[in-house]
Amino acid sequence: MSCCCENKSDLTLLADVLNEYRSVKGSLITILQHAQEIYGYLPADVIVHIAEQTDIPVAKVMGVATFYTQFRFKPVGKYLIMLCQGTACHVNGSERIAAAIKEELGIEDGQTTDDGLFSIKNVACLGCCSLSPVMMINGDTYGNLTPDKAKQILRELKNKE
Repeated sequence: MSCCCENKSDLTLLADVLNEYRSVKGSLITILQHAQEIYGYLPADVIVHIAEQTDIPVAKVMGVATFYTQFRFKPVGKYLIMLCQGTACHVNGSERIAAAIKEELGIEDGQTTDDGLFSIKNVACLGCCSLSPVMMINGDTYGNLTPDKAKQILRELKNKE
């Protein structure tokens, strides 16, 4: 019988972070951020390991991790699309961009393509209102989007693979 928290992740990758922050009061968010950078998301065994190494109850670690939208609990695709849904983007057609992405990739907010290439996450604001509607893919910003422009960007990324 296997448990959801069996060690599947290489926990040694987190050793330096834990050594630096485990005894620093108020550093749980920093530890979780580093863990997500290392693993791409927060696997259950990593959360349990962080709790054990910091003497913080697992429930509290999970409470903090689930409170902040920056943390993910499932692996994301190679290309993480963050689609802005802020006021300016909404007014300028972000819903049409979301529909174009769904049409092109077959995924909606929070989903990943079957090939593991793309994930999409709707976000409250990317801070690029003058470029609305806007999306960010792995840190690159794409603005003044139209449905066709969004599809073309995704096709170019697919063709790179």
